[in-house]
Amino acid sequence: MNNYSGSLVSKLPFTGTSIFAVMSALAREHNAINLSQGFPDFPISEELIKLVNSYMKKGFNQYAPMPGILPLRERISEMFETRYGAAYHPESEITVTAGATQGIFSIIAAFIRPGDEVIVFEPAYDSYAPAVMLQGGMVKYARLSAPGYSINWDTFPALISGQTRMIILNSPHNPTGSVIRAEDLKKLEILLKNRDILVLSDEVYEHLIFDGLMHQSVCRFPELASRSLVVGSFGKTFHATGWKCGFVLAPPNLTSEFRKVHQFVVFAVNTPVQHALADFLKDPANYNNLGSFYQEKRDIFLKLVSGSRFKAIPASGTYFQLLDYSRISDEKETAFAERLTREHKIASVPVSPFYHNQKDNKVLRFCFAKTGETLEKAAEILCRI
Repeated sequence: MNNYSGSLVSKLPFTGTSIFAVMSALAREHNAINLSQGFPDFPISEELIKLVNSYMKKGFNQYAPMPGILPLRERISEMFETRYGAAYHPESEITVTAGATQGIFSIIAAFIRPGDEVIVFEPAYDSYAPAVMLQGGMVKYARLSAPGYSINWDTFPALISGQTRMIILNSPHNPTGSVIRAEDLKKLEILLKNRDILVLSDEVYEHLIFDGLMHQSVCRFPELASRSLVVGSFGKTFHATGWKCGFVLAPPNLTSEFRKVHQFVVFAVNTPVQHALADFLKDPANYNNLGSFYQEKRDIFLKLVSGSRFKAIPASGTYFQLLDYSRISDEKETAFAERLTREHKIASVPVSPFYHNQKDNKVLRFCFAKTGETLEKAAEILCRI
């Protein structure tokens, strides 16, 4: 087939392939242990698989309602009221999405107009800025303060202008594993008072939080909740990232506008999976112990690599661990990550692509959502470097 020879280009002409896809492809090419892309290598719940299968056999295989099946939205409502004391009405304030990324894109598409400014904290998950740019919005970058990757309240307020339309939060944070504290959200609540600014709060790792910390959802803070759209993910919670099922919570006026876009992006989400999740969520034990489950994996990984020349920056949440390699090499992060994959058969993700200017801190991100055997093999390699 001949290539189109015209001058038409996409609206993201300078955007390349996601670093996740690049590093996973490199891992496959070199048969490397893949701690780059964030997915578990252990099986999901057999009970959950049986539930999906049973609903398929019962004939629940056609379109679900556009906002999601009501029983699943009711379970989500119950979960947020129990965990955070936040009341979201299942019919008017909860929408099931085809994964968190679709929810995030549809939120941005619904509310960002050409010339609107959106503040993003970096290092930032790589889907935020492109989604803003596709709508003609302008991205402003607030840099988290290393090594703890916390909000710098001395510099952040100056980024807010009359054109600021949205602030994107992410906690627990990908790629750093840091978490937002209650005092951060209280400061943000005061800062946004009497301002017409929305908050998109990416909370997909809400259950994966460690060391006795409590997840500080924006929905805990009424003034913030009134202007916020909260994004969640069942893929992260139940180790089923390939199912692409998430949700968006927001007050009725924001949900109504969000759904106007959602219906044309995906319309409806996998029907048997929704029914299975609705049943599975009836037992809080299926998600309440995830923090301790992943903290044990984090601790095992940290112990295994403690004898290496890498310096760990302990994660407070997610299933990602940052390792500083400045004592090993002066190479740029991308080059070092690629060399580790090719020569040492261990794949990670460089953090520099999560900065708009490719800031290089000599830090790599490793996913520890793996079996003990995988972590042991990975750590053995890392300790030889």
